[in-house]
Amino acid sequence: MKAVVCSEFGGPEALNIETIEEPPLGKSEVRIEVHACGVNFPDVLMVHGKHQLTPELPFYPGGEVSGVVREVAPGVEGLNPGQRVMAVTFWGGLAESVNARARSVVAVPDDMDFVTAAVFQGGHTVSHYALKQRGQLQSGETLLVLGAAGGVGLAAVQVEGDTDNGEMSHHEGVNHHPPPRKVE
Repeated sequence: MKAVVCSEFGGPEALNIETIEEPPLGKSEVRIEVHACGVNFPDVLMVHGKHQLTPELPFYPGGEVSGVVREVAPGVEGLNPGQRVMAVTFWGGLAESVNARARSVVAVPDDMDFVTAAVFQGGHTVSHYALKQRGQLQSGETLLVLGAAGGVGLAAVQVEGDTDNGEMSHHEGVNHHPPPRKVE
């Protein structure tokens, strides 16, 4: 199969597309035919060798995927070949297929496309953790999202948001915004 391989730490120049052996399916794993893979800040840190979970070289980046279940290990229940799924894999997602722990695989809703599904779990999990666990946001409080250009910020707006900043924000379910002001 084809996969993006990081054989030395550095920038994008450290990445190559190579043909590699498909790893054997492990106990409690599901093989996913990858249709989309999210690339997020942790992926950038891993490629640079600066993330706390960076695997040994060479490794295959790509921590969030969506696609179709191709194979299920014996004993895995609730997931079936042909099923549309999303998963957090931590690495290995920038490939034609990836093995994922069955407990990290979730069915993709019928009305969600593969691109959205590939980045849904990471952004929404981090946003929820930041707002509820760390920020302890309570009902009736006001949330100001200063950066809604990436997955976590957009997820915060989707989960908690209530503002309107034009086309993108309106599309994301946002419906109020502070009046614009000129900064001098």
